[in-house]
Amino acid sequence: MRPEGAAAIVAGGASGLGEATTRALHDRGAAITIADLNEEKGEALAAELGERAAFVRCDVTDEDQVRAAVEQAATDGELRISVCCAGVGWAERTASKRGPHQLMPFETVIRINLIGTFNVLRFAAAAMNDNEPLEDGERGVCVNTASIAAFDGQIGQIAYSASKGGIVGMTLPAARDLSSRGIRVVTIAPGTFDTPLLGALPQEARDELGRAIPFPQRLGQPAEFAALAVHIVENQMLNGETIRLDGALRMPPR
Repeated sequence: MRPEGAAAIVAGGASGLGEATTRALHDRGAAITIADLNEEKGEALAAELGERAAFVRCDVTDEDQVRAAVEQAATDGELRISVCCAGVGWAERTASKRGPHQLMPFETVIRINLIGTFNVLRFAAAAMNDNEPLEDGERGVCVNTASIAAFDGQIGQIAYSASKGGIVGMTLPAARDLSSRGIRVVTIAPGTFDTPLLGALPQEARDELGRAIPFPQRLGQPAEFAALAVHIVENQMLNGETIRLDGALRMPPR
């Protein structure tokens, strides 16, 4: 599918991996709806990009807000591209001297990362379902964001790993569910990337994280995530798969 002329929504599209993807799709001619909780960053990015870019405040855990964001994206034409990058993390062990893992943060991470991704996926797919098929029969593509933590979860990352593992688990059945309508579903599982979350770390700590990656020995760049997201959009044979983007990194226990 060609991004040029297509309507797209990027959830979590105002910063980090989402911002890079927003920029990459916009550069290739897509009309972008940036769906994010951060109004300041989202509106600033939309203003910077100008034509074919709009911002809508959206909490991915709120189905009414996700529905509204998807509807707004569809006003620019038939919604054909959906990318979900919204997510949070929480560090806590299953049990420790302080007692069992708190339930509320576990539920919060699952709600934002897994249920939020499901909300974006289901509403975007429903909108794509009504599209006229392209010449090759395709109606749309949904790209979700997991993490290598889905496979290599570290100590203290049970909530995050569970949420990302759920996204991986949704990928194939969703692709199979939607295959008869020509809608593809692919998940990217990034490794350690240079995002605002890591920006608060000292440079020495960031360099150490980069050296742990076999090759290239550096943090991943958001533009590299965005390049893969665009390639998934353009490569029709990619469907029902989770792609690790990690420089051959396999996370140790801690």
